[in-house]
Amino acid sequence: MTGGAGRLTSQRGWDEPLSMSEPTDDAKITESFAELLAGVRLLEGRVSANELAKRVVRAAMAQPGVAGARLWRTDRGKADVWASEGTLPASGLPNGVRDEGAGKQLTAACDDPALWTSALGSDDFRVRALEVRGSAALTARVRGQLDYLARFAAVVLALAERRGAMEELSCIVEATKRLNSTLDLGELIHIILQIATRQTGAERGTVFLVDPEREEIWSLVGLGLEQHAIRLPVTKGIAGWVAREGLPVRLENAYEDERFEPEVDKMLGFRTERLLCLPIRNEDGAIVGVLQLLNKKESFTEDDEAFIDTLSIHVAIALERAQSHAERIEKEKLERDLELAREIQAGFLPEAPPEFAGVEIAVTHRASQRVGGDYYDFLPVPGAKGDALLIVVADVEGKGAASALVMANVQATLHALADRVEPLEKLPATINQKLLDGGRASLAAGRHTKYLSMFLGLLEAGGRKLRYVNAGHVPPALIRADGKIEYLEAGGMIVGLFPGVEYQCGVVELNEGDVMVACTDGITEAMDAAGNEFGKPELAASVAAKRRLTAGEILAGVIAEVEKHSKSGMYEDDRILLVMKAK
Repeated sequence: MTGGAGRLTSQRGWDEPLSMSEPTDDAKITESFAELLAGVRLLEGRVSANELAKRVVRAAMAQPGVAGARLWRTDRGKADVWASEGTLPASGLPNGVRDEGAGKQLTAACDDPALWTSALGSDDFRVRALEVRGSAALTARVRGQLDYLARFAAVVLALAERRGAMEELSCIVEATKRLNSTLDLGELIHIILQIATRQTGAERGTVFLVDPEREEIWSLVGLGLEQHAIRLPVTKGIAGWVAREGLPVRLENAYEDERFEPEVDKMLGFRTERLLCLPIRNEDGAIVGVLQLLNKKESFTEDDEAFIDTLSIHVAIALERAQSHAERIEKEKLERDLELAREIQAGFLPEAPPEFAGVEIAVTHRASQRVGGDYYDFLPVPGAKGDALLIVVADVEGKGAASALVMANVQATLHALADRVEPLEKLPATINQKLLDGGRASLAAGRHTKYLSMFLGLLEAGGRKLRYVNAGHVPPALIRADGKIEYLEAGGMIVGLFPGVEYQCGVVELNEGDVMVACTDGITEAMDAAGNEFGKPELAASVAAKRRLTAGEILAGVIAEVEKHSKSGMYEDDRILLVMKAK
């Protein structure tokens, strides 16, 4: 025997609720329908479609001889159990129940006397069917009552689902407005969790953002928690698995899943039980985050998953906007800090070389970023044997603000020791120890310490004698008036790497027409498009060819050649070039 067919074909339309004041046949309506009728009356009280589905099944179970009942819902050809009670076979749609396709009727026909099935109507995408199984053959009276139940259920469920769809649409529209209401990342995540937990009934939630460069997921805040920053590799945990695989996970007991990481629970003093975890995808389909919801009183449902999935694109757009805004704010702050650092650094470097008897000096400096770690200086040194001039060219490892800070430290140390430079070879040793002492705090905090190369030259005797220490620096070239080239290499290793380093002092005599050129490796390592460096020999040869010019003219000519060589090159570093010519 078959039940009610597909769509209702009575004169009453789908959108007309059944009037409870209409005459009824007492022989058909028994006390067993009380729960169903209560469900109908509760429509005005906003009973959900899921709750009504349970009431329909319970009403069917109340009939004599019924062993089990379940309500099926097929969505685009996929059949799922909506609600069930009692003893039922573990099978799909019962024999004779067939989905004719989206938007068409679901038909039912079978000759099993213990089985009753009925289509409960369909819409453009979803069809519904009620299956009832008896412990023995179902009587005609029970089948009639179930037919009557099916007519009520079809209308009640259709109205409730339509109302639920409208409420969900309204919720999504309202959620989208809220998601677009802020660019603050922390506030946005809080809004996302409020929407998700309220809609699904979850106790807590966490939004994990994907950091593809570090291959991590991280959370900024969790609803119901104090603010915590949780970072996990994408190879760990349920959220990491979802971020990698892009598939949702729904669990009744998280601790039974081998992918679950209980360490986060231990850290937060929380016990995860039920769990729903879904990927957050942007418009291009890339996973930008993961939403994890925890401990709903009842099981998480496909409807919960469908709602979050529908909202996902709006969440992703809002998250990317907020992250871009945060990055822009951070970049602007960094730009302001760098500009301030550049102004401070500019104050460290001499505006022009000093006048000193017997020599003429020219120098130029250019940072590859707004601030850098290259440093030069000229420090007058009074002494019993006459005035001297300490010439410094140094190159701190790396570029940017961190290198500039080390450079500032070196500059402060040199100025503090300017009247105690003798013996000259002790000066880089003192700077070495001070840098190592200051670097211990950085190492304790897990930060990389900086080191530097430096050339110290003490010009004496009216510009005719130069004592120097080369601490791992690019060797300055001394081009004699006759064109011969010497390199000033005496000294020792770089500064700031190892304790207890000792240095040696070299000495050269300067004669009229001799030219010394010192630089940082931004000059010698300047590359052309093919990756060829400008090089030390080329620098010395360039100066030698120009040795009869003034120091300023030599400087300008060499810089022009370096610029021409590196015009199409990819590598660029801070640059200092210093030319000193004996008169």
